[in-house]
Amino acid sequence: MQGDGGVLFLSGVGEVTVAVAHDGLSFQPLHLDVSSSCWSSITMQPKLENKLQFSDVYAVELLDVGPVCGPWNTRTVVQGKRNTEMNRFVVHVITRSRKRPSPWVPCEYMFGHKDLETCKTWAEHISACINKEQDRPKNLMVFVHPLCGKGRGCKNWEMVAPLFERAKVKTKVIFTERAGHAYDTLASLSDKELKKFDGVIAVGGDGLFNEILNGLLSTRHRNSYPPTPEGFRYFGSNYKCQEYTNNGLSNNMATGDDVNVLSSGNLNTPDDHEPLLSTAQSTGLDISSSNLSDEPCNGDQVPLVSFPNNWFRLGIIPSGSTDAIVLSTTGWRDPVTSALLIILGKRISLDIAQVVRWKSSPSAEVLPTVRYAASFAGYGFYGEVIRESENYRWMGPARYDFSGTMVFLKHRSYEAKVAFLEVGNTRSLTTSAENTVNGVQPLQFHQSRPHKTICRTNCFICKETSTSEHNSEDEILASSRTSRENSKWVWSDGRFLSVGAAVISCRNERAPDGLVADAHLSDGFLHLLLIRDCPLPFYLWHLTQFTKKGSDPLSFKFVEHHKTPAFTFVSSHDESIWNLDGELFQACEVSVQACRGLVSLFASGPEV
Repeated sequence: MQGDGGVLFLSGVGEVTVAVAHDGLSFQPLHLDVSSSCWSSITMQPKLENKLQFSDVYAVELLDVGPVCGPWNTRTVVQGKRNTEMNRFVVHVITRSRKRPSPWVPCEYMFGHKDLETCKTWAEHISACINKEQDRPKNLMVFVHPLCGKGRGCKNWEMVAPLFERAKVKTKVIFTERAGHAYDTLASLSDKELKKFDGVIAVGGDGLFNEILNGLLSTRHRNSYPPTPEGFRYFGSNYKCQEYTNNGLSNNMATGDDVNVLSSGNLNTPDDHEPLLSTAQSTGLDISSSNLSDEPCNGDQVPLVSFPNNWFRLGIIPSGSTDAIVLSTTGWRDPVTSALLIILGKRISLDIAQVVRWKSSPSAEVLPTVRYAASFAGYGFYGEVIRESENYRWMGPARYDFSGTMVFLKHRSYEAKVAFLEVGNTRSLTTSAENTVNGVQPLQFHQSRPHKTICRTNCFICKETSTSEHNSEDEILASSRTSRENSKWVWSDGRFLSVGAAVISCRNERAPDGLVADAHLSDGFLHLLLIRDCPLPFYLWHLTQFTKKGSDPLSFKFVEHHKTPAFTFVSSHDESIWNLDGELFQACEVSVQACRGLVSLFASGPEV
């Protein structure tokens, strides 16, 4: 691109000289009299920049011969015309405000030249430069929930699908027909088929994302059951589970932390607050020994797909009722911003809560069942609201407000015992660790709440995960064991209005700071919230604080806030219902642990 190749006609600006650097393009108007009106007085499209970073370019298109607008300064004409017919190509980029965080907006830079080959050369060169961005996906599986958010799933996909087509990202689109559809599809998908895709996208809400998450991890996550305290009935006892071996599946007797989980059981739960209630059993997998082998692959043998890994990512095009996961990971509930984050291949690690149900009711048999949650696991008030809302599906999203009010007025508390793992300097964030009675920390003592470190884009706390991802599995397990050796279990029992564990901040439009403002996306901790029984006006006061930005709803004396990598819960209630990312899960005895950076997400962290 020498000589005339360095001079192009830019729509809205006029003739410009274009220079190519390793990280982008830069250009300057040839006619100084139009430069001020071009760069600072444009009102018909987002403000043009005089430099384009390749990392912000998501597509390049070669167009047919057509009109290219002259300078926005209408007193300047080109060859006697304001619009000139010429060969054209378009560079599609993202733009956003530099002064404050804002959603991403697609922007076009249309270039023209009298010579077709010159346009082709420029378009091919810019395409080659952006193709060097190795993290960008080429092939995606997309699940669209047609019923979520009053039909927003289909509308939002129709809005963003042209962006993926323009960026030459192939998409296999599946419109879900029932709850459990996405789970069954992914759980039954062979590793050979899965490896054709760079990720899976949910066009829906938190519930659909949860279904996809469980479908992927149910047979592909190799990890121990969560640790349990000595007082827990399963501590040190033997039980059967399916375990990975190089020869396939085997039923081994195992104890404590040495148990590896393969199957997550059935998924008979609703999807994202707007789904059809599932009646389908999860699809079983016929996994051959070759797929389970850890040996290097030869010939047509496909390696086992397991998590965590640095290759496969999940994404969300927000279309649900709350979209807490998107708001907590991007800061915006905007389908276009999320689509552009996916196309540009942005990546962050995300903690996932592994929830093991030991018993569904006090009289049930012991049957370990594994589920995963990306944002929140809640019992009591949180579970009852979701269960109650199923009786009012005809009301649409308004049923959650109605159900929440009904459950709140009942003011029901539940007898339960909770044990959480206290590690290093992660002591209670609301109660004094020095004032304990028989291992239970009384509520009347408080220590001052520490300064909050909010998770943001390029968070230094979450960045530690990226370095740990390069460690071997043995190194990670050894590190985990060392941490547990330096920890202790703390018990808390009594009557609770709710028990919740936030994996991330859980921001939403009604709770701008989320349930836990300083929760991080990938620090390996859960934020355990124990709300003890209290007078109804006090509980109302506590709940209303979530709606106020900058407030501290966790500072009440009846609230316990513990930062912990794992906890155990036991209740004698016959119908103990948990809320996992908006999904119903019946369990009276559970153990939960945070799996640090278990999955990767197409996101860059919250900017707001």
